[in-house]
Amino acid sequence: MSFLFNEWIMIPIFGLCVFTIVILWAEKAIAWLHKRSLGKRDEVIRILRLMGNDVNERRVTILILLMSFGLGALVFLAIWPSVLPGAIFGAAVTVAGWQLPLLIVRLLYEQRCTKFVDQMVDGVTIMANGIKAGSNPQESMKRVVEIMGNPISQEFSQVLYQMQVGDSFESALNDLGNRIPRPDVQMLVTSINILKETGGNLAETFQTIVMVIRERQKVEKKIQALTAQGLMQGIIVTMIPFILMGVFLVVDPVFIKPMFNTTLGLVLLFAMLSLQIIGGVVIKKLVTIKV
Repeated sequence: MSFLFNEWIMIPIFGLCVFTIVILWAEKAIAWLHKRSLGKRDEVIRILRLMGNDVNERRVTILILLMSFGLGALVFLAIWPSVLPGAIFGAAVTVAGWQLPLLIVRLLYEQRCTKFVDQMVDGVTIMANGIKAGSNPQESMKRVVEIMGNPISQEFSQVLYQMQVGDSFESALNDLGNRIPRPDVQMLVTSINILKETGGNLAETFQTIVMVIRERQKVEKKIQALTAQGLMQGIIVTMIPFILMGVFLVVDPVFIKPMFNTTLGLVLLFAMLSLQIIGGVVIKKLVTIKV
């Protein structure tokens, strides 16, 4: 019986098992790692181009790798020689780094779209006044480009440029709706395209759009005011464990040290991080109300 547990037998068997698992799962593991890391690159590039930026794909790739594997390696080296905690925190930072570039780009994109919608109140008013004075929608757009700043000036300039290179006004407006996928923008694009074909009072339609946007913004700001307290409470509750951990590390490192160098402590730490993430996501969903 002891022969079966001889190290000269068990080590090759263990190596064979590891080799078999690697062969069976290597392709899936590589595909998963690629999807979670460089797989985000295409979406990041697409959003950057929607915002009108010239994108260097090589630089985006390097940035994603540095923010994921680069930061993970730095965290691992910072915690060295504690291999297990370093591996856990390094892996966590790496996974977070995969998501961070896309989250940042999406946040910037959402801010740009929100700013565009906010500028639409003044921009559409200028267009309505221009149409009342006898101008067509294209000339009214030129007036908006001359008076107002980005992003509405940049987006309307893109519409006018597409028309100059031979694209139709309807197609250029549809592209605008694709770049800024907000209901107010879709309403503007649809109304211009329909009234251009069927006829109607475009200036009056623009005034109606401005009124709808203003009322929607009033409702959104009221909701933001009502949910601000819940959002702040969620942020405070989420940050308290990390703040307390930092305080203990400064005041009494020996007291908090078992959390990082014992199996039970690492299990509890992992459970705490998981519950904090779940709680933060749930609170964010509860206080996020879309109009």
